[in-house]
Amino acid sequence: MKLLLSGLFKDDQKWFHDGREEVEDEERPGRPITETTSENIRQVRDLIKDDPYGTVDELEAQSGLSHGTVQRIISDHLQSKKVTARYVPKHLTNFQKVERVRICQENLLKFEQGVWRLCDVVTGDES
Repeated sequence: MKLLLSGLFKDDQKWFHDGREEVEDEERPGRPITETTSENIRQVRDLIKDDPYGTVDELEAQSGLSHGTVQRIISDHLQSKKVTARYVPKHLTNFQKVERVRICQENLLKFEQGVWRLCDVVTGDES
């Protein structure tokens, strides 16, 4: 274990041996980690509302945010995913859940009465 730990801290030991006194990270090049702000989340949400068929690349170009940040905002903060080229919420609303239960109970009653037929079921999406 001692050998493993000494390998992990080898660079740190060298820096402090060379005279470094600070323990905080130094600034690094690239975009800041703070891109996922409430303002940026609101901006991506508004862009999706304006065009739910837009791609992540289009959202990236319009918002000026990185590809990864746009994806992180969509999935983690807006709780959405792409379905048939459109962003939709990952979870059903309470109304949608209640409506599904009502329809299933209605179909079960028809089945028990012997009047339910598979050809009576119509499926589709809203796009």
